[in-house]
Amino acid sequence: MAEKLLQKKGVDHLEKILIDVNAEQREQMMSRTGRRTVPQIFIGDRHVGGYDDLVALDRAGELDGLLK
Repeated sequence: MAEKLLQKKGVDHLEKILIDVNAEQREQMMSRTGRRTVPQIFIGDRHVGGYDDLVALDRAGELDGLLK
């Protein structure tokens, strides 16, 4: 659902890191975010959070500015 929202916003390039197949990357994600759930969304270097956080940013009118 996060991917569909971002595509709707015009994002045409997403980098997906599949943490279920690489334990090292899973540890890095947990270290960077403090979270265990997926997806964990970054826009540039900014950690947005998960899907619910992404939707909250969109509803607050802040997502479009981050995507520019």
